[in-house]
Amino acid sequence: MKTEKSHKLFERAKNVIPGGVNSPVRAFRAVGGNPLFIKRAEGAYLIDEDDNKYIELINSWGPMILGHANTDIENAVCEAVKDSLSFGAPGEREVFMAELITTMIPSIEKVRMVSSGTEATMAAVRLARGYTNRAKIIKFEGCYHGHGDSFLIAAGSGAITLGVPDSPGVTQGVANDTLTAPFNNLKAVQDLAAANKGQIAAIIIEPVAGNMGLVVPETGFLQGLRTLCDNEGIVLIFDEVMTGFRLSKGGAQQILNVKPDITTLGKIIGGGMPVGAYGGKKEIMDFVSPAGPVYQAGTLSGNPVAMAAGLAMLNYLNTHPEVYTHLENITARICEGFEKNLKELGIKGTVNKIGSMFTLFFTDQKVKDFETAKTSDTALFGRYFRAMLEEGVYLAPSQYESLFISTAITEELAEKIVNANYKALKAVLQNA
Repeated sequence: MKTEKSHKLFERAKNVIPGGVNSPVRAFRAVGGNPLFIKRAEGAYLIDEDDNKYIELINSWGPMILGHANTDIENAVCEAVKDSLSFGAPGEREVFMAELITTMIPSIEKVRMVSSGTEATMAAVRLARGYTNRAKIIKFEGCYHGHGDSFLIAAGSGAITLGVPDSPGVTQGVANDTLTAPFNNLKAVQDLAAANKGQIAAIIIEPVAGNMGLVVPETGFLQGLRTLCDNEGIVLIFDEVMTGFRLSKGGAQQILNVKPDITTLGKIIGGGMPVGAYGGKKEIMDFVSPAGPVYQAGTLSGNPVAMAAGLAMLNYLNTHPEVYTHLENITARICEGFEKNLKELGIKGTVNKIGSMFTLFFTDQKVKDFETAKTSDTALFGRYFRAMLEEGVYLAPSQYESLFISTAITEELAEKIVNANYKALKAVLQNA
């Protein structure tokens, strides 16, 4: 596999971009080697600057649920571009998007568009604080809600692999207002609420965690949070930036049957374009300026091109529910193949999955929270990642990330992925 062009670009990038990348996990620091620079993508494939072609399981970290270069989405973007890239004023697509979101996710009665998932979670927490007139929030160890100061306490995703979950630049005052609990530990949350009675504005959680690797909530956990929030006047925020419209038309909350007060969205609602949103109960959302006193604004919020791409995506998903059955079947087939390979080769590993998301952890423990996720053999994962690249499969360059399946992954490609997994695992054993 030739990587000369990617290597040269990385060397150039390091001179003008911190670390040579515009998001830390892209640097390949957690898996070794240099990042590959991608030239284009189509369907289930990424093609790098050296013309290497990979079956890919990241899908731009989730939004490419219909695969890359989807014709409907590209056509919608091309039509929108003809009318200008941005207005800085209201447009009809924003209204159509808001109406569609509120139709697909029953817990959302009103929604505000923003430009990223981080912006959505920051605004949601500010809204919860303004609505309750309280300062503290509870988040969960290993859950990543973007790079807002309030969230970089026991954070997941790239913050884990860089070894700096508590980032310099986050003040002690902010840290004091952020309480953390283990994922799937309802008793710990109840104890925090009791110790800080009347002070907690919000509990924010990924209902299905994807940023310490994929971790599914245990039975009763989310329901227990809902009851606690109802009893204590706490705003329950579901961060569905990753899971919204991916696990079902109504997101994780639909399949898990728990309604939050506020939901944050991103990824898929932009069809691949930068976008985010937060929405929820009318009585809470009406606290957002200009309807209410909680200020939040954004020049590119509701960008017409992003709205066009997102509308094409959501309209397709809304009218083709069979997509989710297909994705779940393909994902199950891949995960079953991975589990069979691990067993046959005698490698310690566990596979967590739900819908079209999954993670292979290199640990023999059941992964149910941040602490069990950290028992994974990250050095082994690094070798496995590089071996999979050699087999033509591009994975997330971190043990602590979820993988995502798109509709472009056919049964034939699923079989290729499973076979590549076997060869990569065997190569790792032989070179240990």
